[in-house]
Amino acid sequence: MRKQSPNSCSSVQAGVAAVTYHSSSVKMLKAVILIGGPQKGTRFRPLSFEVPKPLFPVAGVPMLQHHIEACAKVPNMKEILLIGFYQPNEELTRFLFNAQQEFKISIRYLQEYAALGTGGGIYHFRDQIVSGSPEAFFVLNADVCSAFPLREMLSFQKEHGEPNSFVILGTTANRKQSLNYGCIVENEKTNEVLHYVEKPSTFVSDIINCGIYLFNPDIFQHIGTVFQKNQQDMLLEEPTNGWHRAEAIRLEQDIFTAMAGQGKLYVYKTLSFWSQIKSAGSAIYASRLYLNQYHTTHPERLASNKEGGPNISGNVYIHPTANIDPTAMLGPNVSIGTGVSIGAGVRVRESIILHGANLQDHCCVLNSIVGWDSTVGKWARVEGTPSDPNPNDPYAKIDSETLFRDGKLTPSITILGCNVTIPSEVIILNSIVLPHKDLNRSFKNQIIL
Repeated sequence: MRKQSPNSCSSVQAGVAAVTYHSSSVKMLKAVILIGGPQKGTRFRPLSFEVPKPLFPVAGVPMLQHHIEACAKVPNMKEILLIGFYQPNEELTRFLFNAQQEFKISIRYLQEYAALGTGGGIYHFRDQIVSGSPEAFFVLNADVCSAFPLREMLSFQKEHGEPNSFVILGTTANRKQSLNYGCIVENEKTNEVLHYVEKPSTFVSDIINCGIYLFNPDIFQHIGTVFQKNQQDMLLEEPTNGWHRAEAIRLEQDIFTAMAGQGKLYVYKTLSFWSQIKSAGSAIYASRLYLNQYHTTHPERLASNKEGGPNISGNVYIHPTANIDPTAMLGPNVSIGTGVSIGAGVRVRESIILHGANLQDHCCVLNSIVGWDSTVGKWARVEGTPSDPNPNDPYAKIDSETLFRDGKLTPSITILGCNVTIPSEVIILNSIVLPHKDLNRSFKNQIIL
């Protein structure tokens, strides 16, 4: 029998209506989104101090909302489960409540008692996932930005392999960058995964794993085999926190590597956009991809040039509560949060301005994230260095830069934490400013603690 920790979510089952088939032709689906926990998202600091990383706004809405919107559009999607090890908090509860109201679908959070890995989390809550007998379920990592071609994956799964096969969403990367991802060697005729290696040391394949999967309940037999093996291995070792270590299972290294070449695993390659969101710099790039997608999915979210409104250049999201002087110039790739105030002659480009921020007259914000309730003084300049993929390489992905290189801070976007005050007429360049700082001079290439 499985041990259920006091923190995990057995009680959540109460009150959720059992989902039944309406007819034999309607197949019920579910989705699981893996949201990680507080010790993940460290590369997202100082922004993840204020809000869990999956709720950070990208293109004007929380990162997770893009996943939920995509799942809710799939026919016969009955439930979306979020699995992670964040303590339930006010922001997460409010987000779940609002999302359920908006999308008219059951959305629940299941809390792991510890970080169990991408396979351990879904295995621990397998009873919740298979409750109501879904024919199949999606698993999505929260820290990816994608067009989420979920319907296409369903059609692909019906056309490829046996009915009980599993599908990985893949995309093409360049040779050098493929080493930073899970690499897939496929049979070009059938798209079967013949070989899977997570972050290889030498080139294996330019097809990489996008962290979006289509499974059916059979996957739990494969994860269960690994779990039992882990338990047996634990018995041979010194007794420590054995249960946790046996249940910590990684889909990529522990399951896909073993399953490749057995006729069970297939790859659906997408040509649409995809990126990881590991660092704050990649959030600005992801914002650009989503804002571009809004032309087809949510044109109402894109600002346009109106009489008495600011000058808009390219794709810009402005929250209706923002107060913006008509002489300001915004875009391309700008998102403005709730209650933001922007003065006369302000220039903002390739940036995210979070709620309550105040950009005073004639300041300039480029390639930066301005934190909640922060102030940028008059004629000040806040500028970062974009960490975009090479625009001349169609397969280039964003590099997950280390914070330091050769003992120096790697030039990257500038981040102002919450409640930071930048005085008038100073320059903040390629710097990270932690929350609640009152600066009194210019800074360049520094972390200001």
